Amino acid sequence: MQTTSQPTIPIAAPLLSDEDKRRVLAVLESGHLVAGRWVREFERAFSGYLGAGHGAATSSGTTALEVILEVAGLVPGARVITTPFSFVATANAVVRRGYTPVFVDIDPETYNLSPDAVSDALRRTPGVQALLMVHLYGLPCRMGALMEIARRHHLIVIEDAAQAHGASVGTRKVGTFGAAAAFSFYPSKNLTTGEGGMVVTDDPGLAERARMLINVGQSSQYVYETLGSNYRMTEIAAAIGVGQLARLDEHNARRRQNAHSLTEGLQDLEWLTLPREPRDATHVYHQYTLRVPHHRDRLAQHLTACGIGTRVYYPTPIHRSPLYRRLGYGEARCPEAERAAEEVLSIPVHPALGEEQIQRIVHAIRRFDPRH
Repeated sequence: MQTTSQPTIPIAAPLLSDEDKRRVLAVLESGHLVAGRWVREFERAFSGYLGAGHGAATSSGTTALEVILEVAGLVPGARVITTPFSFVATANAVVRRGYTPVFVDIDPETYNLSPDAVSDALRRTPGVQALLMVHLYGLPCRMGALMEIARRHHLIVIEDAAQAHGASVGTRKVGTFGAAAAFSFYPSKNLTTGEGGMVVTDDPGLAERARMLINVGQSSQYVYETLGSNYRMTEIAAAIGVGQLARLDEHNARRRQNAHSLTEGLQDLEWLTLPREPRDATHVYHQYTLRVPHHRDRLAQHLTACGIGTRVYYPTPIHRSPLYRRLGYGEARCPEAERAAEEVLSIPVHPALGEEQIQRIVHAIRRFDPRH
């Protein structure tokens, strides 16, 4: 296997501007490092960008999910339908709050929850109170079908939009369909604050409960209304987020252009399947994920040798992980999620890439011979 002397193209590369860095230095010099002006501004700007009424900043996407599950009104022990094909934080938040995840299979084309599988699970499973969907890789779920199912069954809808900042169905941004949504601002995300998250909702009561839970249960200083935690976002993180949000549409447009170039260069290769974008959805390509039956691991090794970063998101469905097997979920039937875990491979698509790097990725994949 040949190796390259060219610089490695990473799977992700956060873009921090000089203005982001100046803003961080200004926060440090001010001495006001905890939730304050910048956190309030970021909450207002991000929820406004989505078209939502309220935003409550948190320390991570994981804590945003936990807060939503705590304040959304589920009864103790409720069952929550969700996907097994996601980052484990989605299911962990359900379990940590004392609820029972019901793992439902995915659509093999979108990698998101299958509406048919959700309907089937509801027929077989009593006590389901919520639907926790994930807009995986930056592609919206089939919101029309899923929201209609939720309406018929009186389900609380929670969106895990950690990978889908700016994605939309028609003109409506994801994160605005359900009772609340959780976003993550981890460094690899379309919008980063280093670490951080956001609860977004149109429900003022839910937003108020979320803010109390995030801020150790306080309604005002030293007045504790509920058993809360310190899930606050820092001023440093929020100052970065304000600048990142101003460039989110630009960065997403570059991701989409990079994805278009990758698709144009690879679409005739019959041994792999490329991402698809439904007609009514806007994919923001948090990841550009190939499907490579039989040859996934060899292709990853080939690209590594060519100096191109890859990652498998995700190599083990949640229900098949050691923890969830011990918790009794290993027998869940999700064959499409299990097959996807054996075949998916994400390649660089982030906005720091130039056209020369995109073509280098395309040429490296085209040089791979699946027969050997």
